[in-house]
Amino acid sequence: MEFAMATLIAPISALLFAVAAMLVGHGLQSTLLPIRAEQAHFGDVAIGLMSSGYFAGFVAGCLLVPFAIMRAGHIRAFAAIVSIASAAALIHPLLVDPVTWTLARAVSGFGVAGFYMIVESWLNERATNTTRGMVMSIYVVVNYAAISAGQVMTTIFGDNLFVPFIIASMFVSLAVVPVALTRSQQPAPITLVRFRPRLLYQNSPTAIVGCILIGFAIGSSWTLATVFATRIGLTPDQAAFFVAAILVGGGLGQWPFGRISDRIDRRIVLGATCAGTIVVCGVLVFATTLPPLTIILLGGLFGIFSQPAYAIAVAHAFDYVEPDGHVETSSGMLLAFGIGSIVGPFCASMMMRAAGPEQLFVMIGITEAVLLAYIIYRVRIHDAPTEEDKTDWDLGSTAPVGGVITPEPLDAEDPDVVIPEEVFFEASLDDANPDAPEEEEESARQVREREVAAAAGDGVTR
Repeated sequence: MEFAMATLIAPISALLFAVAAMLVGHGLQSTLLPIRAEQAHFGDVAIGLMSSGYFAGFVAGCLLVPFAIMRAGHIRAFAAIVSIASAAALIHPLLVDPVTWTLARAVSGFGVAGFYMIVESWLNERATNTTRGMVMSIYVVVNYAAISAGQVMTTIFGDNLFVPFIIASMFVSLAVVPVALTRSQQPAPITLVRFRPRLLYQNSPTAIVGCILIGFAIGSSWTLATVFATRIGLTPDQAAFFVAAILVGGGLGQWPFGRISDRIDRRIVLGATCAGTIVVCGVLVFATTLPPLTIILLGGLFGIFSQPAYAIAVAHAFDYVEPDGHVETSSGMLLAFGIGSIVGPFCASMMMRAAGPEQLFVMIGITEAVLLAYIIYRVRIHDAPTEEDKTDWDLGSTAPVGGVITPEPLDAEDPDVVIPEEVFFEASLDDANPDAPEEEEESARQVREREVAAAAGDGVTR
């Protein structure tokens, strides 16, 4: 078993190192920025706009990065995107200004989206139908572990303004090294799909509405939970552990809730996560009367119930589409989540400014209650899919990361999927031999076409 695991991880170890380095830096910034913004007296709305700016950049990255990859290739695009994200981290201690920090967070969101997209394309290229589930699960676990580690690192820097941002930039920069030095061939061109929210709603109303409302609620907690914790009396170190507990709890809750949703109506499981989140939010509203350790444990419980909701909603959407529609569905759900996450933090920050920090969890509780009511309505008017129609829950393809992973092989002939072969083939031929005669160029093209077709047949997702 250990040998098999080592054999599985070895070919992707460089990519996993890049993921860990990038996300440690990202996690450090995510917790550090609200704390430093509080110390700089930015105010609730400014901090909320910082969070909204991050998700706006993330959505923009999901839409625009594929064109950067088509233009420059995976390796060059990766190096450019990560370098920009590293530079954005260094802006914060140089220019302590709400507008500047909001723009910098948008750049960071763009970089994280592009990073996820490129790494997932590479992992999909390395995985086979046999190993894919394990590879992507390892990848998601590394995601949660690295971000949590970065959040906890906040506790070692005290009130120093410059050093933690320099450390964050260093970690982000290190992510370039294993990819820039790789000797392996870069993946085939990334898939481009159309975003059709009306079709997504027609296929699964619960999933698309759920993703928007989940983004509205959970997007707020990822940044403003730090502000909530410090405002109710926790120290910055305790606030960092509170935020990390939310993420760790979310990682622990993914698998059991996902597997339960394979056995019963996923909407019921999604409703159960909403109900659990509402209860925990109700307790956290009165957190000022509780000891710090209890508040941190409640943060873990909040993560257990709230964080798996997105994965369950996406899995529910997969139950209503054919395998060749999974790419569009996965990308569309991620964009819906991102749109909700843009609006949510701003609304939560306005409520916190008007009535106190506990309004963060008041808003999240209300949002979860609205989603629960909608789920009950849908359960009453529409039957659940049959067992034959359901797709097995897959952590890799449902986690809120890059959105290009799918649980089934991609149909290369799907008219809604665009694989810009001419761009990739042209680059490949230029690299191979720019002076080759026409006959040899055509032969190289044919070889690459067969490789792409074989990869699609093996279930490799572009």
